[in-house]
Amino acid sequence: MRESSPRKSSARVSSRRQINLKIWLTRHLQVALSSLGRVVRAPFSSLMTICVIGIALALPAGLHLMLDNVQVLSGSWDGAASISIYMEERVSDEQTAELAKRLQLESGISGASVVTRQQALREFRELSGFSEVLSTLEENPLPAVIVVKPDDALSDPQQAQALADKLTAMEGVDFAQLDLQWVTRFHAITEIADRFVWVVASLLGLAVILIIVNTIRLEIQNRHAEIEISKLIGATDSFIRRPFLYSGAWYGLFGGLISWLLVTLSLRLLDAPVARLAGLYQSDFILSGMDFSTFSLLIGCGSLLGLAGSWIAVGRHLHSIEPS
Repeated sequence: MRESSPRKSSARVSSRRQINLKIWLTRHLQVALSSLGRVVRAPFSSLMTICVIGIALALPAGLHLMLDNVQVLSGSWDGAASISIYMEERVSDEQTAELAKRLQLESGISGASVVTRQQALREFRELSGFSEVLSTLEENPLPAVIVVKPDDALSDPQQAQALADKLTAMEGVDFAQLDLQWVTRFHAITEIADRFVWVVASLLGLAVILIIVNTIRLEIQNRHAEIEISKLIGATDSFIRRPFLYSGAWYGLFGGLISWLLVTLSLRLLDAPVARLAGLYQSDFILSGMDFSTFSLLIGCGSLLGLAGSWIAVGRHLHSIEPS
């Protein structure tokens, strides 16, 4: 009997905890649904607030998606970024071709093409406009060149530079030049654009909080008498605060859904023109939409901003209401 008594006591405590948890969840569910009902019962004003929040959230979300698409579009080399290996004069075209075949088997290299000394001279004549001057030269001053295309995995400038240094150290190579200036500039531009998106998102997030603060403030004023009566009968501040917090979260959640809808429609409108433009450059690029993780982040941020705005509004105005 002595051994079973502690067991019964612990079982009772566990049962009470489960009951209290169910009661707590039931109350929060009831308050959440009643707050949703208040939002729905004022459709015009609620829709106006939700649309403003949605537009404010749609701008940084759309900029973020466009930046991701630009990075995907320029993530591949497309032949523009390459490493030019300039051979020494003593190296023949046959040795250069043999080296190019060996390089194609190296890891980190997707392809290697040879530009012989005669091909280089012919291209220089056609492009420079100094064909008459070049014809007076007794011998070809241009070296043979191997144009190496790095793998897609080496899109980082530091990794590509390491590959260029490795190629420079090979026998018969005069030097290897990394044609990566545009990639370095692109990385700098995208970094600035990424910072700009964060700045815009921060400012518009603050705007969303201010919108929620003003909306909840008006709702508190409209329910001034109800709050006074609740305090008279002993309601705590947390009990009174709870429905307003849920209202702010609902506004933020629906605003996030509106922003997702606006961004999706905007991408649909841009999809066909972007596909036509990509086709002119022999590319099959298409705009990618919002994935599930980004969608979840958008909805979560909207709800948190709504919750933060309502918390600020309730904390500022609830204490000023006291029953007279």
